[in-house]
Amino acid sequence: MSIKKTGVDQQLIRDLAGILNDTNLTEIEVELGDLKVRVSRQAPAVHAIAAPQPTYAPAAAGQPATAAAPAAAVDVSKNAVASPMVGTAYLAPSPDAKAFIEIGQKVKEGQTLLIIEAMKTMNQIPSPRAGTVTAILFEDAQPVEYGMPLVVIE
Repeated sequence: MSIKKTGVDQQLIRDLAGILNDTNLTEIEVELGDLKVRVSRQAPAVHAIAAPQPTYAPAAAGQPATAAAPAAAVDVSKNAVASPMVGTAYLAPSPDAKAFIEIGQKVKEGQTLLIIEAMKTMNQIPSPRAGTVTAILFEDAQPVEYGMPLVVIE
């Protein structure tokens, strides 16, 4: 990375933008010494999801897991908890553990909803508000993007 008298190396910016396009990322940041360069593009806006992916409710002992019924008309635009990062989302702290949330469950502000693994770090995602979980819009161990709606709390 080189700094010219006129500013940042424009080829570096083009290269970073190319990486964004090639990898379908929404943001990339490079830091070298005092120079920090961030290139981002706006993620596609999500207005509504007509048919969310099926989610799996924890099964009763000895019973197979079944797909949870998606909400008929989920208003994702105002009630969704969006992913704060790119990573892999998990509903439970380990494969054999109980899920953090279920559809119909009441949650408190700050309660852990899920975990997103990013760069080998497990990040707990807290509820931004109290309410009832009306939809879970991802499957366990699914890759998620920044800004992607994950859970609907009404």
